[in-house]
This record gives sequence, structure tokens and C-alpha cells, in this order.
Amino acid sequence: MLSFTSSLSPGVEGFAIFVNEKYGFRDKKGVLPKNVVQKINSFLSSLKVKKTDEDISSLDISEKQKCFIIKVKNKYESYWPQESGGSFFSYLKNFKDIKKIDFYIESLDFDKDKLVNFFSQFIFGFKLKSYTFNKYRTQNKEKFNKKIDFKIIANDKEKIKEKYKYYDSIKEGVFLCRDFVSEPPNVLNPKAYVEEIQKLSKFGLKIKAYNEKELKRLGMNSLLGVGQGSANESYLVTIEWNGKKNSLKNPLAFVGKGVCFDTGGISLKPARFMEEMKYDMAGSAVVVGLLKSLAIRKAKVNAVGVVGLVENMPGSNAQRPGDIVKSYSGKTIEVLNTDAEGRLVLADALTFTEKKYKPKFIIDLATLTGAIIVSLGEEYAGLFSNNDELSKNIFNASENVNEKVWRLPLHKNYDKLMNSTIADVQNINYAGGAGSITAAQFLQRFIINKTPWAHLDIAGMAFSKKAANLNPGGATGFGVRLLNNLVKEYYE
Repeated sequence: MLSFTSSLSPGVEGFAIFVNEKYGFRDKKGVLPKNVVQKINSFLSSLKVKKTDEDISSLDISEKQKCFIIKVKNKYESYWPQESGGSFFSYLKNFKDIKKIDFYIESLDFDKDKLVNFFSQFIFGFKLKSYTFNKYRTQNKEKFNKKIDFKIIANDKEKIKEKYKYYDSIKEGVFLCRDFVSEPPNVLNPKAYVEEIQKLSKFGLKIKAYNEKELKRLGMNSLLGVGQGSANESYLVTIEWNGKKNSLKNPLAFVGKGVCFDTGGISLKPARFMEEMKYDMAGSAVVVGLLKSLAIRKAKVNAVGVVGLVENMPGSNAQRPGDIVKSYSGKTIEVLNTDAEGRLVLADALTFTEKKYKPKFIIDLATLTGAIIVSLGEEYAGLFSNNDELSKNIFNASENVNEKVWRLPLHKNYDKLMNSTIADVQNINYAGGAGSITAAQFLQRFIINKTPWAHLDIAGMAFSKKAANLNPGGATGFGVRLLNNLVKEYYE
């Protein structure tokens, strides 16, 4: 948890102060020695002359100590303190000798509540950016794992601790999501994934895993068809959070695609970059991470997560192009391409969630289509919805945390592209075009009772080869902060 001090720590290698846009700061309680204040003021005067736009600067107080200057805007977006914290961690990585730092937060001339909120978010961003996944490295671990211990110079430590508990619960969900997405597919197969999810019961989550025998009895042939070419068993897992302490009536429902590895099946993918298909379970990881966060912070909502966990392999019993399966909903699906498998998993999971829980809404997340990356790149997730209010709430929540979504259309005219000549629906649009939209149209057919529903195609957002504001590159955890904010702002 957070560590506090009332003055500069003896021998600390660096300390950070926060200044306003005009490079002003305060030191009412004399935390900084006078000679240090003089050096800082002289440095700040030079920055004013240079009219630099840099948000972070540094100066040497001595040969063994640095002072970092963090400039805070007078007006900033709600997510800016988090991104400022992430940027500062990146900046510190350039100084190999600094392993400890003090944050002097009361140098910022904010009222107490604003200061506590600002700094809690700043540390949240700092920690999100510090994430590493070095579990399988056996050499030079320290080179890839920059850890910086910090202390906070502040009087209102209890208020900061209390406020940060909220952000720390979100961090736990984001890190769990990133961990799952980063795991190699020989480790995180569906069964191992189930076992990891079951460990979360210690947080008060009620977890039920349906094995293949149970899924066959339920009639989830669409989900089972995807996994039948793999030696690893398929599962559907429900994760319930009863935060209102009453019956789990009309919960908020989140559904995730959990294809632990996707070869494409018989419709085999090219070998180049196939290793990235271990990320095809990212939608499910977001759902699991979100439910962990809700449980840790004891969110006053009833919520359920449902994840379909499969492995899409081209084994001797693999599903073939041309097969027809009967889904849990009763609708039949012609499988024209076995690499359009995520929608087959979600089809059964969506109908099951709607029928079993009668939720207030359903939001599904999936790395569903390459087409969404062509459309939106790595800046926005694709949003599709049958409900304007839900769509608007998701959009606003995404803006608040800078996990951006962009709504694309759904329209009955697209349905004809997914109509099969010999079954109720086919799993791919062979006419060409609108790949992400027609995939969403497919999913919408399995919302049987007009439950408010939204689909987030996160194919471009779940993993990034380049670092971003709050992640160091690799698994991003995109979606956990967005959906947590949605719950907090609109449904809690």
C-alpha cells in the first residue's frame, strides 16, 4: 500500500514537486531546505524565460539527488492526472540510478479534496505504467523490470489512502487482465483459465464452470463446435457479484470471448503473426478483471460476467467449413469459415446470459474482427448497440477515462449479407465489405428478448506493440477502466 513521510527521506535519490502553469509552487511547512528552494526557484525562472512546453523537467540538487518538476494544467481532462502519472514513470526510466523517490504533493496549490483526488489518480497512472510481465524470463530480469519505490510527503494521508483504495481496486483488475492476455497458450488453456478464475472466489465472487458434458446437455453446440478440434476441453464460466446484498435480479451483464488460442481451425490462418492469437481471449480477460475490481471495491451493484473458453485447433475432429450447428437459442448456423469462431462462442454465451439472468443490459467484448483495425486502428474500439441510452453511457464513460469507443451502425439491410441459403444464419459475409458490422449483426440475432445490448470490438485495442500513455506495450487491459467507470457513473 502507499507509504508516507512528513519530510524528505534521508538519502532519497530524487523528489518531485508539482507546479502550476506559471511554475508557481508552495512550501508552507518548510519541507524543503532553503538552499533547495533557491535552486528550484532559479531553475523555474529559466524555464519561464525559455517558455518551454514540457510537462516534466528535472534539475540536479546535488551529485546524488535530483528534483523533478511536474507541471499541472489549470484546466485538464478528467483522465489527465492518470496520464501525467504514467508519463512521469516513463520519464524516470531514463534515470537508471533512481530507485527511490518522494512525492511532495502539497507543493500544488489545490484545496484538500481536489489535491487528494488529483494525486490518487496520478499514482494510479504511475502504477499502471509500471506494469511488467517477466514471469518467464530467467536472465537479466532487472533490466526489464524497472521498479521505483516512492513515499508521499503529505498531511492528509488517511484521505489519500481511502481515495486510492478505489483506484487500486481498478489497477488490480487491469493487471489481472494484462496477466491473462500475456500468458502463453501452452500455459493458459481453457482448463487452466477456469482454475485461475475460480481463485477469485476469495473476493466474494460466486463462480460456476460448465464443462463440455454440461454444455452438451444445455445445447451449446455453437460454442462446442469451435473447440471440438482441440485436445483441451471447452468451458463456459459465470462469475456473479451480488453487491446489493439481495437476489441477483436484473444484474448488469458482461460477456467475453475467450478463445485461448486461435489457429483459425480448418480455415487455417497464415503462419506469420499467428503467435499473436494467444490474445484472442482478451475480451474474456476484461470481463474477469472487471468483476475482480467490482468485488475488491465492493461495488453496490449486482453484476455477472460470462466467458466462453475454447481453443480453436485444426484437429482430426475439428469443425469443417460447411458444417451446420444448432445454437443454444435454437437457431441454426452454417459455418462457412472456421476462423469466424469468436461470434460462434458469443452466440451461445449471449443467449445463455439473457435467458438465465434477465439482465438490465448485456455488454460483450471480443477481439472479433481484423476489419475494426482497418477502420479505427489502435485509437478506438468499435461500439455497436441496439440501445441509444446504453450506447451514449458507454461513449461518455469511455471519454472520461480516455479508453475511446466509436459507434458504428447496425441496420436490417446488413442482415441479408448473413442470411444462409440452407440454415437460419451463416457465420461470415462472403459478399465482401462491412466485416465488423456484419459480425455485430450476427451477434444481435442471438439477443432474443430485445435486452439492451452493446458489442465492443476490441481487436485493435487489447494488445499494442508500442507503448501508450498507461501501458508499457503488450497487453493493455483496455476495457476494465471504461466499464468500471460506466458502472460507477450510471448504475451504482
